[in-house]
Amino acid sequence: MSDMTPRKVKASLLERAAEVYDFAEHARARNAPVAEQPVVQAPVAQPKVAAPAPVKIAPRGGVTAIDRGLLSARGIIVPGAPIDALTEEFRLVKRQLLTTARTIRRSDADLSRTILVCSAQPNDGKTYCAVNLAISMAAERDVEVLLIDADFAKPDVMARLGLPEGPGLLDALADPKIDIERCVVRTDVPQLSLLPCGTKTTSDTELVASARTGALIAQLLAADPTRILIFDSPPVLAASPASVLANYAGQAMLVVRADRTGESDLREAVALLDGCEHVQLVLNAVAHAPGGRRFGSYYTQGEDAV
Repeated sequence: MSDMTPRKVKASLLERAAEVYDFAEHARARNAPVAEQPVVQAPVAQPKVAAPAPVKIAPRGGVTAIDRGLLSARGIIVPGAPIDALTEEFRLVKRQLLTTARTIRRSDADLSRTILVCSAQPNDGKTYCAVNLAISMAAERDVEVLLIDADFAKPDVMARLGLPEGPGLLDALADPKIDIERCVVRTDVPQLSLLPCGTKTTSDTELVASARTGALIAQLLAADPTRILIFDSPPVLAASPASVLANYAGQAMLVVRADRTGESDLREAVALLDGCEHVQLVLNAVAHAPGGRRFGSYYTQGEDAV
């Protein structure tokens, strides 16, 4: 993959994305001046909100088991299972991301360990791709993966894995007294941990835009020099935190739904991710002709098929 035009990889998801979308024109025009559009908003009465209850954090330690049968039923990579087409597809995706990370590391070692997974619109399969990418990345020998649920309006990472929600990123952002490492959920998938979204708030964008976000990311990275942070962000065109999070990511993996994402939406999403220098594409929900796969027969899994 490259910054705006994915590197040609035979029969991969990235190649199919490059064949469908041409970003050359966008790359030439991204620095052109854009007229500002005034926004007029009627005043809205603010209801009185009761003070939130204190966040209860369980003692650190212990390992949470993830049901492998549930992963299989939901079309998610099963750690330790025989290699299938889905596993191979995400092997290709992670190899491209790791290659880009090595390039970023030459100028910023910490930034090279942060990946933002997003989409233009909801229901494009970004959380499905984020979970599979995290499991695939955790199979690497020399890394620890922390998958962070940063889709504050509709957090779904924990539910996808059959796990309960708990204190997480938003709680640590809102309360400096909370040690974010105590919110991290260790799993029985080797080298994979999770950070839940946390307690919902109407100030999620403002919290993410605060200086504390950078401090918390630095803390998470400093806790383990082999740790890679993968953020499952909100859809770029549906919620503002995605464009803010892009400023903290070394690269963004933009999930494109082949049967739904329009070119105009895709271009607008890329423009809003301008804070991230390396934007990569993954094409999702592609219909394949028989015999056209590098890895044998492939299958689809409903809304989140790759």
